[in-house]
Amino acid sequence: MGPSDEAKGVVVSQLVEAIKDISSLPECKNASKKICSNLVRRIKLLSPLFDEIYDRYEELDDDEIEGLKALKVCFDTVKEFVKSVNEGSKILQALQIDKIADKFHQVTVQIEETLSQIPYSLLNISEEVREQTELVHAQFTRAKVRMDSPDPQLQMDLAIVQKEKDPDHAILKRLSETLHLRTVNDLKKESLALHEMVTSSGAVSDDLFETMSCILKKLKDFIVTVNPDVSMSEGEKSVIRHRSPVIPDDFRCPISLELMKDPVIVSTGQTYERSCIQKWLDAGHKTCPKTQQTLLHTALTPNYVLKSLIALWCESNGVELPKKQAGCRNKKSGSSSSDTDRAAIDTLLQKLANGNSEQQRAAAGELRLLAKRKADNRVCIAEAGAIPLLVDLLSSPDSRTQEHAVTALLNLSINEANKGTILNAGAIPDIVDVLKNGSMEARENAAATLFSLSVVDENKVAIGAAGAIPALIDLLCQGTPRGKKDAATAIFNLSIYQGNKVRAVRAGIVPPLMRLLKDAGGGMVDEALAILAILASHQEGKVAIGQAAPMPVLVEVIRTGSPRNRENAAAVLWSLCAGDVNYLQLAKGLGAEEVLKELSENGTDRAKRKAGSVLELLQRIEPVVVPQV
Repeated sequence: MGPSDEAKGVVVSQLVEAIKDISSLPECKNASKKICSNLVRRIKLLSPLFDEIYDRYEELDDDEIEGLKALKVCFDTVKEFVKSVNEGSKILQALQIDKIADKFHQVTVQIEETLSQIPYSLLNISEEVREQTELVHAQFTRAKVRMDSPDPQLQMDLAIVQKEKDPDHAILKRLSETLHLRTVNDLKKESLALHEMVTSSGAVSDDLFETMSCILKKLKDFIVTVNPDVSMSEGEKSVIRHRSPVIPDDFRCPISLELMKDPVIVSTGQTYERSCIQKWLDAGHKTCPKTQQTLLHTALTPNYVLKSLIALWCESNGVELPKKQAGCRNKKSGSSSSDTDRAAIDTLLQKLANGNSEQQRAAAGELRLLAKRKADNRVCIAEAGAIPLLVDLLSSPDSRTQEHAVTALLNLSINEANKGTILNAGAIPDIVDVLKNGSMEARENAAATLFSLSVVDENKVAIGAAGAIPALIDLLCQGTPRGKKDAATAIFNLSIYQGNKVRAVRAGIVPPLMRLLKDAGGGMVDEALAILAILASHQEGKVAIGQAAPMPVLVEVIRTGSPRNRENAAAVLWSLCAGDVNYLQLAKGLGAEEVLKELSENGTDRAKRKAGSVLELLQRIEPVVVPQV
């Protein structure tokens, strides 16, 4: 049974509305303007066809309705794609114009193929509309065969601007016109679009972002230097003629309504003056003041793009550039950094956010050293907003930059307050990724960072859930002596949480621990025994340890080991023997009774208790003869 007349009417009505929606979209003002305009124009020319069909929709058969439904899907795709092309960075779209052109071509092919399935020549429509539809279909057919090519002049201009340090002004002017980046407001929107991509994890590669920033800077310098009047709206020009310029709303803090000195971004994407939003957060608020949305975290990311635009506006309007106070100089906070120190840190943060790869590497390295030297620096660097920027660099393709970033976070995490900031910045998954895929130095310092963060109990859960434990076990097996130590201390601390004990056991930690325990010259006996002792308190850990034939080495450690190792070996032995006669008989056959008696007299308090408990159990069973090997 085919669709009802009412259903047919709905399909045609939806097509009419879809064309209206596409027609009402704002004009495309970027590198895709020509390609986009051609597609939208062709779709608009189909409007009379569907207007006439709507008057006679009850005459349509099932196949015609299915064809119209398919066309509606195509139009919905066009609408969403054109909307996306009108948004975002214009420079990015210009750099990726080949991909965009290919997408337009794919949509064009879909529409042409769908039109071919609709027998509009047989429909009851006027001759004029039929001729126009045939003409539009022919245009789609040509466009299907011959793809609209991007502007070669644009591609040439982009290449020159990227390559040359001081491009010709004629090229910059042409590029400014093509991309519709002509005014300060245009530049501001483009800068914000770039910043949104920075805060969207994985949105663009570091190299691509560096290229976009370079092009934007050259366009900004050209517009302001060569033709400053063009860079201002009429309202802004009038401001120059008055003593008190009107501050643009976007440059005012939504809380204080004053010109921002140190703009920062919260998790909702809104920007505030740092001191104002910090007071809001310190008062216990968990929402964004402007949107009332719940904040996902309380990390504050410096908005360097807006800060540079504010500086540009101040310069153009003869307004003194606002100076922020160095919050880390507040004696109450326990810091005594100088203005010079804070200025140096701010400069480093600018390089982290907007510098090229070499500048980012150098800046991260300097912050790493500053954070290592003294406690005051750790406070000041965190207050300046370095942590989210360092977290972003954890995914840098440059291994040295990655090493500097993770080590800087390690040094910053020594400060207890910074531990929470690092967690709130979403660092743990990225630190785990460095632990899995970074250089050996980066992996070692990632393990040490996770250990430092795991001091806070709730962080143990988050770190375990992020998949850190298998990567730590891998480092424990394959790392340098230092890397093995870092991995072991992190695993021990994480295993205090019951859920992580299970994760460690299921990830196969017991066999490598037993190998380390038996290798007396490897320097890892202490760590291996400490982890085994904590795992043995869990049933799955007890089973896994028992399957690794641990009795001989445990008894030997109790006989000859250090006080702490004897204590931990006795703890593992107690966990295995409690309630298990087989383990008790095996221990007795290995001579455990004698060494445990000695431990119960001369060991640590905990060792004495464990040894005494095992001895009580041993005294209740009959001895077993151990076969000679």
